[in-house]
Amino acid sequence: MYDDMDASGTTARQDRYRIVLCGASAYDRKYYFNKKFDRLPESVKEELHILCVIFTEEVGGIFTVGFTPAGEVVLDTEQEEGDLLYDEIGSALLIKKIRVEKRELFRALSVYFKVTFLHQDASALLDEEDESDGEDGEDDAGDD
Repeated sequence: MYDDMDASGTTARQDRYRIVLCGASAYDRKYYFNKKFDRLPESVKEELHILCVIFTEEVGGIFTVGFTPAGEVVLDTEQEEGDLLYDEIGSALLIKKIRVEKRELFRALSVYFKVTFLHQDASALLDEEDESDGEDGEDDAGDD
């Protein structure tokens, strides 16, 4: 599952580079959590653990949560070659559902990553989030 991951939790795949936060595999029924993120609250770690395990139980394959170099959260799933039980359509639908339901968690994780690892200014990031929330609210109000 994590053959291409080094000890730091960094993985390079074809055209992208990212840091893996956590992941689970339906094949070997294991969960991985990157120790560089041990300072996250236990409740967040547990929520991520449950999310990853449930995903692989529902659709199979391998599921990871990670970050782009810019600090955006990435949800990724893959299957082993020849896995006929992997639900490719279900995985895409479930990722879409998770992105909506866990939007606030992923925003918080993105800010945490940007502040902790990219050394960006937390107040500026939070101001950006507030501005984008205001824009979202205006769009929602216009749809009614």
